[in-house]
Amino acid sequence: MNKKAVFTLATVFLFLGITLALLPADSAKAAGESECITCHRDENPGLVDQWLSGKMSNAGLDCATCHGGNHVDENDVDEAIIPTPDTCASCHKTQVDQFRAGKHSLAWAAIEAMPAWSHLPDAIQSVDGYKSCSGCHKIGERSQEVIEEYRMEYGTSACTSCHTRHVFSKAEAQQPEACLPCHQGFDHPQYEMWSSSKHGVIHSIDPDSGRAPTCQNCHLVDGTHNNVTPWGFLGLRLPEEDDEWMADRAVILQALGVLDDDGNPTARLDVIAGARVARLDAEEFQTLRDGMTAVCKDCHSKDYVALQMSASENILKDADKLMAEAILVVKDLYDQGVLKLPEGYEFGPDLLQFFSTGSSVEQELFQMFLEYRNRTFMGAFHNNPDYMWWYGYAPMQKSLQTIKDDAALLKAQSTATPSDPGSTVLPGDKATPGWVIGVIAGVAILALVLSISMFAARRK
Repeated sequence: MNKKAVFTLATVFLFLGITLALLPADSAKAAGESECITCHRDENPGLVDQWLSGKMSNAGLDCATCHGGNHVDENDVDEAIIPTPDTCASCHKTQVDQFRAGKHSLAWAAIEAMPAWSHLPDAIQSVDGYKSCSGCHKIGERSQEVIEEYRMEYGTSACTSCHTRHVFSKAEAQQPEACLPCHQGFDHPQYEMWSSSKHGVIHSIDPDSGRAPTCQNCHLVDGTHNNVTPWGFLGLRLPEEDDEWMADRAVILQALGVLDDDGNPTARLDVIAGARVARLDAEEFQTLRDGMTAVCKDCHSKDYVALQMSASENILKDADKLMAEAILVVKDLYDQGVLKLPEGYEFGPDLLQFFSTGSSVEQELFQMFLEYRNRTFMGAFHNNPDYMWWYGYAPMQKSLQTIKDDAALLKAQSTATPSDPGSTVLPGDKATPGWVIGVIAGVAILALVLSISMFAARRK
């Protein structure tokens, strides 16, 4: 390279250096790394890597797109905007509208509709710790006022519950494992039911074949974000054409506080309706049921689908019969004064008080309702016979017998008071007369005296 070429190249580099030095700060950032990335690479390196690997960063969006531009250093963290579904709607309006029409958006409303929620310790009710119910119900929307009041640093998490930050991956949200953290366990083990059913087994063996449906294939059809099932979380609907089934369901709805003792709607019905916990419109129910059967008919014949749906609903009907019988046993304890209404209760039994009740017989009733009954009908609809029977209907039968036995014992105990010297209640259902106990005690004392006398005579 001759001297003239070297001089020219040096002049170019000098000019570029002076130009970059004189550029405004924002332009300098555009030429390299943003200040957000520079700082958070030290503070949150994993977060930065996730963001840079996602489609949004590759499409030219930056941190300010979602968090605003007011937060620039560690002294003004509170200036960072908390993203909400409205934030996502600026680019994904259709998906957000679908989400708001579905059940996920009502998750906060559903948990706050439960009276038991108010009894829980503050640490469990935490709106930003997410260690208990809120860990899953955070998928629901919160008002801007609530977000600002509690300074929810981690947002309402509505969209990012499935499209986890900061990758926000569509592919991740389409996997059944995306549903696992919330749809498992005590009262709604849908993932376990699906994964151990024939559908789940085929998918695990050959995940790319499309032979077997995933959660998303059935509940988020064609990528919709509107997820509503015909029977809902509690397997309840109104009205019911089957009079016998409706009579059993009315008992359950009374124990939920949705209907009063005369069968009339209560104020709690409005709360349940608002959270869409049950299906209260026959037309909506039928539309949702038709949509679900249409999904099944993609792989199965019309007659087979009709048989499976009716078989599952008949199992739910039988489960409701057991449930209604158990509720009436416990209600009779309240009617007779054997159980006293706890402070703050409006009626008893109240299934929405969960385990906060003070009697073991009611705790057994709650477990029968929310664990065993749910597993019975959900296991049936998710094509898992083992869950339906061994984890559902069979334990319901066991719980019913336990409730009957406990009720009989409580009634027996309530008839024998400490002020009644004529009877003593021993373990069991019958009271032992006091004179019998007296005779037994007298014979024992006489035998002891005779033994002492005979021992003394031998010593002499």
